[in-house]
Amino acid sequence: MFPWPEIDTVLLDMDGTLLDLHYDNHFWREVVPVKYAERHGLTEAQARAECFRRYEAQAGTLNWYCVDYWARELDLDILRLKEEVAHLIAVHPEVPEFLQALRAAGKRVVLVTNAHHKTLALKLARTRIDVHFDAIHSAHGYGLAKENAGFWDRLRAQEPFDPARTLLVDDSLPVLSSAQAYGIAHLLGVYRPDTRQPERDVGAFRAIRRFGELMPVH
Repeated sequence: MFPWPEIDTVLLDMDGTLLDLHYDNHFWREVVPVKYAERHGLTEAQARAECFRRYEAQAGTLNWYCVDYWARELDLDILRLKEEVAHLIAVHPEVPEFLQALRAAGKRVVLVTNAHHKTLALKLARTRIDVHFDAIHSAHGYGLAKENAGFWDRLRAQEPFDPARTLLVDDSLPVLSSAQAYGIAHLLGVYRPDTRQPERDVGAFRAIRRFGELMPVH
């Protein structure tokens, strides 16, 4: 049983946690390299190598999550390309029921994402999960990605929460580590952020396979 009586606030990541990461993985690994090759007269192998080199250089920074940064860097209309494959955006099973149960149990339910506001708007329009949240925060409004330990102080200035009585669910191990260093007491990872991929090693963190495992009783 999860210690729900000890938790007032639930911070939830979006991509890979509430939403299937397949959309993002397919977009960045398959769609973008093909379009980059077409745009710049490269072979697909050359384009893939160049795109992945650039991705790696920005991993863990706000640039990695920024639609405008990649549009400039790659000379591609990233948002339009994202919209073209928006049919792949999908909510993980049991997520709406879980969010409803949290609200019914009196928890404050907060979306905390690194997603750029343009990507966030696209995904919320597609899924309508925004109706379940008390607040929605993008790291782009705070100038730091969640991987940066300083992010949590900035978030807390706008979204007061007691770290000792807060749960964070996030598929990113670097984010969980930064939250742990900050003092957030309850942390959960996700075994399968991308439903088309096998389960991942989550290290020392506890993790869930589906949100049905976590349902609060009120």
